[in-house]
Amino acid sequence: MEQARLLIVDDDRELSAMLSTYFQGQGYSVSVLDHGGGLDAALARLAPDLLILDVMLPGENGLSIAQRLAGTLPILMLSACGEEVDRILGLEFGADDYLAKPFNPRELLARVKALLRRTRTPPASVTLAFGEYVLDIARRTLCRNGEPVTLTTAEFALLKVLASHPGRVFSRDDLVTAASGPDRLPFDRSIDARVARLRRKLGDASESPRYIRTVWGTGYVFIGQDA
Repeated sequence: MEQARLLIVDDDRELSAMLSTYFQGQGYSVSVLDHGGGLDAALARLAPDLLILDVMLPGENGLSIAQRLAGTLPILMLSACGEEVDRILGLEFGADDYLAKPFNPRELLARVKALLRRTRTPPASVTLAFGEYVLDIARRTLCRNGEPVTLTTAEFALLKVLASHPGRVFSRDDLVTAASGPDRLPFDRSIDARVARLRRKLGDASESPRYIRTVWGTGYVFIGQDA
């Protein structure tokens, strides 16, 4: 497989240099920026497979960047803020994964591998239709009445699992495992934030859902429009 390209955006130059050396030693192509100012030009020039993004940056901060780029490439967010609310906020703004500083580089490597595995492995050619939506598994797209709906990598994986098994009740842990693969790492209650964000993109009211129903005390079930 072609060498994966990573772009690290972090104003901690010492950390970025360490991560660059580490990932290059693992066979990755790595580029580094210490601010978000030149990010758009770097994305166009480098076409990275994954963005490792710090929250606190001079100029445009990481949350704003994640929100702006959500769905265009996998985003793994780094932050010195490790509280659950901070992790949920990062995911709400469009990040596909979140890792608090300080961290073990091997854990970051495992998360990078998991994200790349989901985005680079060609899925079976199949489409799933529900209501006015069509989910194209092969192209990794969701369209509403022919118009594209932007999903993050994690949101696509979550919707794919749910829509592929209508009527099946998934616990939160089941969803994380199914959407992330066997090497997944725990996301605690951030799965609820992802479901809430996905529901908003589907126009699905949690009080009277058409597609994703909450099973209180258990998890979620995809019901389809006619359930």
